[in-house]
Amino acid sequence: LFNKLVILLPIAMLLNVFAPWLLSPLLMIGGGYLCYEGAEKIWHLFHPTPIPVDADNPIDHAHLEKQRVAGAIKTDFILSAEIMTISLAAIPPSNFWMEAATLATVAVIITVAVYGSVAVIVKMDDLGLAMANGGRLSLTRAMGRGLVKGMPGFLRLLTVVGTAAMLWVGGSIIVHGLEEMGVAAPAHIIHDIAYAVGHSMPEALTAATEWMTKAAIDGVFGLVLGLLLIPLGEKVVTPLWRKTFSK
Repeated sequence: LFNKLVILLPIAMLLNVFAPWLLSPLLMIGGGYLCYEGAEKIWHLFHPTPIPVDADNPIDHAHLEKQRVAGAIKTDFILSAEIMTISLAAIPPSNFWMEAATLATVAVIITVAVYGSVAVIVKMDDLGLAMANGGRLSLTRAMGRGLVKGMPGFLRLLTVVGTAAMLWVGGSIIVHGLEEMGVAAPAHIIHDIAYAVGHSMPEALTAATEWMTKAAIDGVFGLVLGLLLIPLGEKVVTPLWRKTFSK
């Protein structure tokens, strides 16, 4: 809520009033970051960084957790900026305060929906444990054990889906932004391929196939762009970020 209401909302409104031409380039920068994050996850899957084992200095799990939380908040900041900018562009022109109130409403709804879902998922294994240990019925206890055993696999599935979604969304934002800036070739090529694939299917499947094809190509585009951005992110952006915000 702090990210959205205190930081992003005023910035978005000021940009909309004084520099609306900046919104599209900023969206593309955010889209590039999503491509970088998604591609980095895939890169590290095939090139894992070993964690050194030192008996005298055991792993500080609390520190690792803080790092993960900080990374999640940073990603949420970028995603929130993307969503609020897109929402601002979709709001019919009205007065300043009406647009601000609409964006604030969007921010609260996004936060409640996303983090409510996250809270449910995070606590699902605790619920399963309570059901397995304290359930009065054998069915309840069996369902609890199933939740506990099934959550690791479900979380791995969420990781895969989330990474694919980051690449898809980031790639589509970049393609759309390039089209708005006059570089329409990538968007036209993707549209033509998706149209051809969609219309090669039975009529009942045309629209769904066309959409899935476009999403898949946007995702591949995002992956390629993200892989190209990894050296820039690791050698330039991340050191600057750490130097600026390390305190």
